[in-house]
Amino acid sequence: MGAAVLVAATGLAACSSQPDGTGASSAGASQAAGGGTYTIWDPYPQYDKSSDWVKLLDTCGTQAGVTVERTGYDTTDLTNKALLAAQQGNSPDVLIVDNPVVSTLAEAGVLTTTEENKLDVASIAPNLLAAGQLGGKTYGIPIGANTLALYYNKEVLKKAGVDADAVKDWASLTAALEKVKAAGKKGITFSAIGTEEGSFQFLPWFWGSGANLTKLDSPEGVSAVALWADWLKKGYAPNSVINNTQTTSWQEFATGDFAFGENGTWQLANAKKTG
Repeated sequence: MGAAVLVAATGLAACSSQPDGTGASSAGASQAAGGGTYTIWDPYPQYDKSSDWVKLLDTCGTQAGVTVERTGYDTTDLTNKALLAAQQGNSPDVLIVDNPVVSTLAEAGVLTTTEENKLDVASIAPNLLAAGQLGGKTYGIPIGANTLALYYNKEVLKKAGVDADAVKDWASLTAALEKVKAAGKKGITFSAIGTEEGSFQFLPWFWGSGANLTKLDSPEGVSAVALWADWLKKGYAPNSVINNTQTTSWQEFATGDFAFGENGTWQLANAKKTG
């Protein structure tokens, strides 16, 4: 889950499709020779122009002989903006999205296929390539995979008398949250929004309970839902988690008021910055 996939939006088809069918290398050479500006939208608003990510995109553009104009959006906002842009006829040339979004965009006619763009994907492992496929067609290629982690604030835990190493299961985590609240601090923040972001963040708890996706209403699955619900009821988690995206959840944790925050490995750089 959480794999980032590079997909070409409708605007790119006219630029990259070659009438002679000579393939990706020919298309790339044509683009480089023609220069021009290519727009890229990604779900990484936390990265500014000084980040390694944006520098990488700029370097790729320089090597290809084109100018890259990149915009970062919150994950949910990115999907909505991509759908709207397609309706208005001003789609970006390249989209970088989480793989669950591929089906939504493909079914809406936002994306072009790798075949249309003359991109050779034969060297990519089938299981990885599947993240960008729908109905036997390939709409994008994987550029990486992410996972989730439970971040913690050492200072908040210290003031609450909590040993981070002692938090090993749901019971010990809940006990830690109780101590944190008693110490006047905030417990845990996460994303429970009704999109793939919320589903992604819930899965570790769901699977951790021993539940299986083939039976969502099993006692184990229900216990995972009850865990989150109980945290909200007792004030260990804020009501904002219901509408939190992973970006806004991280912003809450970054305030320094929360003891714990569930978020992705893509926030490691920001975690180092905040100490």
